[in-house]
Amino acid sequence: MKRTPHLLAIQSHVVFGHAGNSAAVFPMQRLGVNVWPLNTVQFSNHTQYGQWAGEVLVPQRIPELVEGIAAIGELGHCDAVLSGYLGSASQGRAILGVVARIKAVNPNVLYLCDPVMGHPEKGCSVPAEVSDFLLEEAATMADFLCPNQLELDSFCGRTPHSLFDCLAMARSLLARGPKAVLVKHLAYPGKPDESFEMLLVTAEGSWHLRRPLLAFPKQPVGVGDLTSGLFLARVLLGDSLVAAFEFTASAVHEVLLETQACGSYELELVRAQDRIAHPRVRFEAESISL
Repeated sequence: MKRTPHLLAIQSHVVFGHAGNSAAVFPMQRLGVNVWPLNTVQFSNHTQYGQWAGEVLVPQRIPELVEGIAAIGELGHCDAVLSGYLGSASQGRAILGVVARIKAVNPNVLYLCDPVMGHPEKGCSVPAEVSDFLLEEAATMADFLCPNQLELDSFCGRTPHSLFDCLAMARSLLARGPKAVLVKHLAYPGKPDESFEMLLVTAEGSWHLRRPLLAFPKQPVGVGDLTSGLFLARVLLGDSLVAAFEFTASAVHEVLLETQACGSYELELVRAQDRIAHPRVRFEAESISL
């Protein structure tokens, strides 16, 4: 029997709704990955509601929890680490320490950094110290870097002029260390309003993918977290990077179709679970070059 992959997911959690780990953990499990959630914050709900309750995990708890896993002899079974929303730069440095700790016992472990800073339409939503940490420290350790357009712009210090400019910006990030850059949400002059577009860039090639942009009164939160989690899960399950990219876009679209049909603001992950595992609509990535 093929071994089940194990993934340590270090990001935010909300009690109600879906953002951070509460958007990514169940879908990754539904695909067949054993997920170890470590929550950097625990809030009652995501912050786009305008009010919430909860607390941020103090940074020293992160390595303490991981050492607890090491103490029972399980840390070497970790195949990947995913990091997302950070409450502070100190949390981020604790996570990089954890990645180094796990790589010491399993050199093949993968690290996906989702450099959460904000949303292209909503602006930056993290303190400057977190943005600086992501730009200057996290990207150098990541195997996979998964920014959206705002985050790509922040990494490159400018905004794009075209799709091919987005491609050049994403390719430039490979020099910082990642094996692949997945841009989860493209926004550039001339992009068709009715499309949602993504890029995957590696040293071997680049791929562009377009799917329909679904209309919502308010766009659901957690789509980026879902995207990063599904992509890493499919890679752990044996997909090539391009196949994982295509599967992720298809599965996310299925979730959004179900969410739209329900008239929901929160992602309908439970109702869409079979469609996550077996997307009915498939999108193909096209090779693209400068």
